[in-house]
Amino acid sequence: MAKSYRVKLEKEHLIFSAAHFITFAGNICERIHGHNYRVFAEVQAPLDENQYVIDFIALRDTLKEITDSLDHHVLLPTRHEQIKVSADDKEVLVTFEQRRWIFPLDDCILLPVANTTAELLADYIATQLLQRLVNKGVGCLEELVVGVDENEGQWGVVTRCGDDLICE
Repeated sequence: MAKSYRVKLEKEHLIFSAAHFITFAGNICERIHGHNYRVFAEVQAPLDENQYVIDFIALRDTLKEITDSLDHHVLLPTRHEQIKVSADDKEVLVTFEQRRWIFPLDDCILLPVANTTAELLADYIATQLLQRLVNKGVGCLEELVVGVDENEGQWGVVTRCGDDLICE
């Protein structure tokens, strides 16, 4: 019988507070608002020489680094077709149709996403988590699931597997 092992990490301190706005239905743009986002991660992999999927401490600390980097910022999409984001060394100018916002550069995180939805935030966090775990020497993962909750039960979840995972 084949066995598959998975761990899930969901902690009270894996949260970040951030402002954002999204577009939907073509040309409707929300007002800027904030959430207290919660994050979880699940990892599936073969057991290592220690008989565990991944070191919980490495997973926890790496995910905490990512959530801390997003905390208390305005999250802005750089790949949106209608939201235009341009930054100089001090400010970020954001435009959507006739609307315009100017933010201090240090208050913003410019994300390589098309919209700052919970789903795409989960994908961004998953990408960051994979890169950082590989840099820390974590071995082969079979599957990574990351979820972002934006409103106590409204989760955006991404699953990364196969060729999308780096295996050394």
